[in-house]
Amino acid sequence: MTLPEKPESGAEQGTAERGTAEWGTPAESTPAESAAVQPTVAQLAEGYAAKAGLHRSSNGNIDVLKSAGGIQGIAESILPGLVFLVAFTFTRELPLALISSLAVAAAFTVARLVQRKPLTQAFAGIVGVGLSAWLANSTGRAEDFYVLGFFTNIAYILAMSLSIAVRWPFAGLLFGFIRNEGLEWRKHPARVKAYRLATWIIISVLALRLLVQVPLYFMGEAGLAGLATTRLLMGAPLYILGIWIAWLLSRPAPAPAAAGDPR
Repeated sequence: MTLPEKPESGAEQGTAERGTAEWGTPAESTPAESAAVQPTVAQLAEGYAAKAGLHRSSNGNIDVLKSAGGIQGIAESILPGLVFLVAFTFTRELPLALISSLAVAAAFTVARLVQRKPLTQAFAGIVGVGLSAWLANSTGRAEDFYVLGFFTNIAYILAMSLSIAVRWPFAGLLFGFIRNEGLEWRKHPARVKAYRLATWIIISVLALRLLVQVPLYFMGEAGLAGLATTRLLMGAPLYILGIWIAWLLSRPAPAPAAAGDPR
């Protein structure tokens, strides 16, 4: 996912200013908790929200294509794995397939250097491909090219589940600053509940990947084509779809119309 721009003002700006009357009674929190935890978490959340790769369209919804990094970003996430699968399928030469995949990832990094675009996504991509290639080459098993992704998904699932358990749901930290709510949503049980649900949706996407792909991995080379194909289909496209659904389901209720307002 690419580096994002700063949040744009849009249809949902001012959400944080609508007050307790819209969202309900503030959740209880001790002064010590607020003083010791909120500044640090607020800074981390704001930084993450500013770099999470999500972009809003003019109608206030997530711009799916732009959030996925555009055509180039999607290609960077898909092509190295696709080239690996094609090269190994036709040659049955694991080193050649690994080198081909690394070459594609390196080409994207060079392209970003030439275009003077942020290198974060391309650099993360080539590091990920490099580690996956090293692991597959070390074991001599082509399917181990995809093992790193399993552990990444597990780590995210655990982190997001923990965020729900401690009442700092991941979706709230991500969407709150994009919607200009900051951390005000934590004072309103209805908003916490909405962001908890949104976080579970994202977790479900990650868990679905494991549910489908891990059995294919344990099939060995016989399941390699299926594993590689589902990895492509359930990668960035499915993740962005999950984020979009989470965004829609966690939208704040519209502000009540003022008395005498013809709307």
